[in-house]
Amino acid sequence: MFTNRTVYLNGTYVAWEEATVHIMCHSIGRGSAIFEVLSLHKTQKGPAIFRLSDHITRLFSSAELLDMELPLSEKDCIDAILSTVKRNSVDQGYIKIICYYPDISFEILPPRKKTAMSVFIIDPTDDLPAHDTFNEMGSSLCISTWAKLDPRTVPVGAKVAANYLNGMMARQEAAQRGFDFAIMLDMQGFIAEGGTESIFLIKNGTIMTPALGTVLDSITRKSILEASMVHGINYEEGRFSPELLYIADEIFLSGTPAKVLPVSRMEERHIENTPGPLTMKISSVMDDIVAGRDGRFIHWLFPVE
Repeated sequence: MFTNRTVYLNGTYVAWEEATVHIMCHSIGRGSAIFEVLSLHKTQKGPAIFRLSDHITRLFSSAELLDMELPLSEKDCIDAILSTVKRNSVDQGYIKIICYYPDISFEILPPRKKTAMSVFIIDPTDDLPAHDTFNEMGSSLCISTWAKLDPRTVPVGAKVAANYLNGMMARQEAAQRGFDFAIMLDMQGFIAEGGTESIFLIKNGTIMTPALGTVLDSITRKSILEASMVHGINYEEGRFSPELLYIADEIFLSGTPAKVLPVSRMEERHIENTPGPLTMKISSVMDDIVAGRDGRFIHWLFPVE
């Protein structure tokens, strides 16, 4: 369980229960923490982190958008992550980086620009016995009545804790209605994304996904598009009407925990033959990539050793 884990915390390594912060700190009171969640995979050459450099680049981009200063350089961040993985002896699971303001604060502005940093390693099998199990045969999806945050209100491209209240409300609504996941529309009524998932629709052999601007620049999303191009699969980025959800041949979601998650039910519409052929192909492509079996993408895997 978590109690056996070692955590990187501001230049030191501490036991899980010692990785704490005061409840009155700015990042709890104002939601100002930024974070990244990375996936760790078993490969023939040992454990490797999927697209580590891209995650670190996005972490620094989030910090810049919020005018934060991170306590480590990009190289030192990578070293801290690798060291934390090794200390925990986990070869498959998740890595979560959290950067936050630890100081007690009553004000809306943080008391300083420089943040603290922590790195957590999670083995879902050992640490999360009740974690979500993804249905490879298909999950259910609804359209949320909550709209996706407008980019004129907050930087939607930043992985900041406060932004995820939006996704939490959408997923909570979905659960209350008996669905697994919810898709949000943007403020103009076009398809955006789920609470923590990107969405892909397939029609006539072409993959369609919402363009950047109102959605997070998801690393898994980007990987699926780049891999599709190499494999000769047509794709299109754009602003799509929600009506497309009712006529798409196939639908799948993507994120760090589940690279490809088929959707078998969209509201009251049941999508036949889920997962569909193109969804299965993309799923197989991503499985080969994260396992290190596709040499064309081996540079996406950062070896721990």
